[in-house]
Amino acid sequence: MKIVRFTAENIKRLKVVEITPDGTVQVITGRNAQGKTSVLDAIWLALGGGAASKGTVRPIRDGEDHASVRLDLGDLVVSRTWTGDKTALTVTAADGARYTSPQGVLDALVGRLSFDPLEFTRLSARDQVSALLDLVNLGVDLDALARQRQTAYDNRTEIGRQGKALGDIPAKVDAPAQEVSASDLIGKIREAQRLSALQAVEVDDLLSSEARVEELRAELKDAETALVVDRARVKAHKPTPDVAALEADLLTVEETNLAVRRNAEIATASARKVDLLAQYATLTDKIAALDKTKADALAAAAFPVPGLGFDDDGVTYQGVPFSQASASEQIQVSLAMAMSLNPKLRVIRILDGSLLDAENLALITEMATAQDYQVWIERVADASGVGVVIEDGQVAS
Repeated sequence: MKIVRFTAENIKRLKVVEITPDGTVQVITGRNAQGKTSVLDAIWLALGGGAASKGTVRPIRDGEDHASVRLDLGDLVVSRTWTGDKTALTVTAADGARYTSPQGVLDALVGRLSFDPLEFTRLSARDQVSALLDLVNLGVDLDALARQRQTAYDNRTEIGRQGKALGDIPAKVDAPAQEVSASDLIGKIREAQRLSALQAVEVDDLLSSEARVEELRAELKDAETALVVDRARVKAHKPTPDVAALEADLLTVEETNLAVRRNAEIATASARKVDLLAQYATLTDKIAALDKTKADALAAAAFPVPGLGFDDDGVTYQGVPFSQASASEQIQVSLAMAMSLNPKLRVIRILDGSLLDAENLALITEMATAQDYQVWIERVADASGVGVVIEDGQVAS
């Protein structure tokens, strides 16, 4: 659908204007402050609903109490009126039937950039990306991916900090697996001393018995019996612990235990570092997976213009930032996006058309003709005599 006939009364600077556009590009021209911008704004006010109202606080011409705009789109007729601070909208089909939800019908037709595609060139990098994403179905939530990636990145940074704080883990020293008990060593020493004293007494008893055998031959029988007993006891003796060695161990027990504790700390730190390295690697893999998900989604997306895409800094064209593209490339991309966003109502509005040179105007005309779109352009009057001239809120010629 295109605009077949445009009628407006008392919209902003306009008095009464009626335009039947011809051709693909409709130029609205005139001197400054005569109402040429009001023509394009009237189209936007008729179709844009709440978004248009926010941008035009006072749609009614100063000194008047009502205003209206009517767009004949062929298949539909759109009429919007204002009386005081009230507005009314009707959308009528070609057969005269009225729609019960007129703004909903228009919202389904109108794209966000369709009424000034060159606005795209003036958006911030973030808003340009947002506008571009309106055109493609990535199949993933980029904001959710970004939040997950940031969380993983922050966690990995903290894990890396903890691992770095551990520093280099020293090698273990030679020490027993468990700490040595000083009280156990003292007990062993006392037991060894007791056994040694007992055995010394028994040796003395043996010597005494042998002496008595010599001295008391008369008592040989009893002495021999005692001799047999004493020899049996001596024979049953076991090797006694080395008291000197145990005493040496006692002197070094604290040093030994210190080494045991140090080795335990080293083992704990080593295990902690291994765990941190594993967590760091897992988060690195997660970040890579998130980046791949985003890259795969972008690779599969069908953008409206070949070579168009975006990165973390904003929209790109042919691999370079969009802001660095030539003026003609930016216009071509912006128009293509507007056309993609507005496939049903094939009407595009361009404000500040005076900033376009002849080459860019030719490019717009070529694209509009090739894609069967109707472009309304506002330009300051020049000597070309081209377009509808607005003077004092009315069509002058």
